[in-house]
Parts: sequence; C-alpha cells; structure tokens
Amino acid sequence: METLNLNRRKFIQGVSATIALSTLGTKANPVFTPVKTYKVALIGTGWYGKSDLFRLIQVASVDVVALCDPDQNILKAAGDLVAKRQESKQIPKLYGDYRKLLAENKLDIVLVGSPDHWHALHAIEAMKSGAHVYVQKPISVDIIEGEAMIAAARKYNKVVQVGTQRKSTPHLIEAKKNIVDAGLLGKVSHVEMCCYYHMRNNGNPPVEPVPAFFDYEMWTGPAPMRPYDGLPHIRWWRTFNEYGNGIVGDMCVHMLDTVRWMLKLGWPKRVSSQGGIYVQKEGKSNISDTQSAVFEYDELNCVWQHRSWGTPANNDYPWAFILYGDKGTLFGSTMKYRFVPQGKGEKIERDVVYEKEKYPEDLTEERIELNAAPATRLHMLDFLNAIENNSRPIADIEEGHISTASCILANMSMKLGRPLVYDPKKREVVNDKEANTLLRRPYRGPWKHPEVGNV
Repeated sequence: METLNLNRRKFIQGVSATIALSTLGTKANPVFTPVKTYKVALIGTGWYGKSDLFRLIQVASVDVVALCDPDQNILKAAGDLVAKRQESKQIPKLYGDYRKLLAENKLDIVLVGSPDHWHALHAIEAMKSGAHVYVQKPISVDIIEGEAMIAAARKYNKVVQVGTQRKSTPHLIEAKKNIVDAGLLGKVSHVEMCCYYHMRNNGNPPVEPVPAFFDYEMWTGPAPMRPYDGLPHIRWWRTFNEYGNGIVGDMCVHMLDTVRWMLKLGWPKRVSSQGGIYVQKEGKSNISDTQSAVFEYDELNCVWQHRSWGTPANNDYPWAFILYGDKGTLFGSTMKYRFVPQGKGEKIERDVVYEKEKYPEDLTEERIELNAAPATRLHMLDFLNAIENNSRPIADIEEGHISTASCILANMSMKLGRPLVYDPKKREVVNDKEANTLLRRPYRGPWKHPEVGNV
C-alpha cells in the first residue's frame, strides 16, 4: 500500500485556504476580507489571550482600544506588545476591572482570554455592553453558566465564537471533507479520544503574601478563595477544580467538539466517567491524573482517556481522536491525520499547515503555538464573516456549550459514581436530584451566578 504525503508548503499555497473557508460554511469566498475597522478589547492578557488577539490583528483591520488584567505587570507588558503589533502603534487603555473597561468603551468585539471560572461573567457582560464575543474554551465551569451564555447571545443578537479552532484547522477540514463526508470510513460505530500529556502541574509551593502588582481578589472573582501560593498564571490554576474542570474540561472539550463536528453529533444520550488521583498524590493538585469517560450516542460510544503520567498509547497521537468505521480508520490530531482503509487501498496522510512565510512575525512571538496559528486565523475570519452577515459562526456558543457541558457531566459522573442523562430542554439531569445540585456552582460574593432568565 502506498502512503500519500503532501509537501506542507504546496499544501498551504495551494488548496488549504479554499478548502478551509468553503468547508467552514461561510458565505465568504477564500479571499474574504472584513469590510470595517473593529474596535477591540481583550479581557485576560495572559499567554492565550494575547495569542488570540495577535491572530485577529493579522487578518483584520482592528483598533485595540483596551486591555484588562488583574496582574499589572502582565497588563503593562501586553500593552507594549499590542502597540508594536497594531497598525496605529497606540498603547491601549489599561484596566484592572473589566466592568470599568466595558462601561468606558464602545466596542465591536471583546476577546475573553481569562481563566475558565471567569468566562461566563466576562462574556455575558461584554454582550450586554453591545460587543460580539470570542470566548476561549471551555465556555464555562458549570452547565447553567453555559445555558445563560446562550440566552445572552440570543437575547442581544450577538455573534459568539468559541475557541474550539480544530473546526478551522486546515488538515482536519480536509479530513472531514475528503474522508468522513466522502464515506471512506463507512459506518462509524466507535470513537476513541485521548490526552497523555504530562500537563498536571502538581506541586507544594508555600503560602506567601500577595504581591502589590496583583489583584488576587479580582483574579479569584466568583471562585473559592484559595490561600495565595504564588502567581496562578500559565498552568498552576488549571490544576485546581476551583477554577475549571481539569484535563477533561481543558483537553477533552477540543477532541469531543471535533468528533461531534465531523460526525454531526448533538448532545450525548448518556455520560459516564471513572477516575481520580491514582499516581500523582504528592502535591496540591486536585484534578484527576487518570480518567476515562464514555459519551453515548445511538450505536456509537465516544470514549475518552487521559493520563498525566506514563507513556502515550500511540506516540504519534498523544492528544488525538480516532474514528473507527467498518471501511477504515481515521487518526486525527492538531499535528496531522492518517486514514487507514480496511483491506486493500491507499493510506492517506496529511500534516499540519504552517504559514511561516506569510506571517514571519509568528517566528518571533513568545510561546506561540505555530501549529495552531493558521487555524486560529481562519477561526477569526469565520467569526468576522458571521458578524458581517449576521449569521452563526462555525463554533457558535451553543455548539461550544454542548461540548463543554458534556465534559462537565463527565466530571459530575466521576464524582457521583453513576451515569448521567442531561435534558437540555428542561436544563436538568433526568431523575437525579443530587446531580442537579451540581449544575451551578456556588459563587463567592458579591458575584452573582448568571441565570437564563436574568441575563
């Protein structure tokens, strides 16, 4: 059997943009260009917030007028970087409180790059202020937050794009079109998803005074107030359930969302999960280091597995999905895909698209994910196209909610020790009073939990 492989440069210079934008389902053609200059603000100026903003700057005319972060050092550094990257060379106005930013600026777009426990409040208030929103995944830390975000988007008629940019990843778009939609897999009746990255930042740092440049009260917001044991940025906050939903909420949401998109799946019929802290018991981290989950559909189980220790099941696909059909198998990741037919036939492989020649500034950007940059740029173009056409984007808030909530249900199932069935129309877990108490997390005052009826 012959393996087909495309040269990366030929791929990006040839068909990638055409396939990407046409498959995204936008009304734009491959040379879609936004028609106006957008006034933009970013809430959460850490690593990925800035990365999203810089990708937007690369594909559209924007005036970044304001930035917000409770860490004054990170905020000032972000302001200086944005001034270098945006056309006006102006330093945006800098804020420590997002409410003041939204009150003092008339914005077209707000990017939400804050930690997970802030996503709902930041996004909803941005919509209420009149802005369209690009919010990072997972969209929420509990299920009712997500329901309220959908309600706000529909009430205020705002476009909300979720940062599940696998749906805008050129090689995965091609895989969906040429492998899945073309029927090469046949009937898909089993899916595996996994993450074997050692990303659980376990440790025992001492409690210490909060530095003067960091507003820990504002950073914590509606979450429980943990004793301060160092700056929570980058990976530390992700290791605590107080601020998110662990590796399932962080990494499974991407793969489940991609599988749902490829196979045209909605809500799972039932979700079950088992796991816990089996190996890495020495530190403060309280998220699972080992976990399995099953998302059940008609004649199809989508199975998730993560371990933050040991070796991957497949070194070529350490964070990935695998679609098993009766005619073939598709392996997919952020880096590549591989189709293996059943019986005789050709294997098909494609690599990630890079755009280093077109966007040389990518090569000097600190901590950039070069493999994700083209996907995020296409994701931003799809977002802007939806704004200009008053349509739904590829990663609309409702789709982001289904993927996020399904992962939250997995963690709830692991905690309760039983499968869960969620009814999205009634917004409740069927016949499970205890599970329903977990649909909304208690908020620390004075912050108020958003509800569907009061956005």
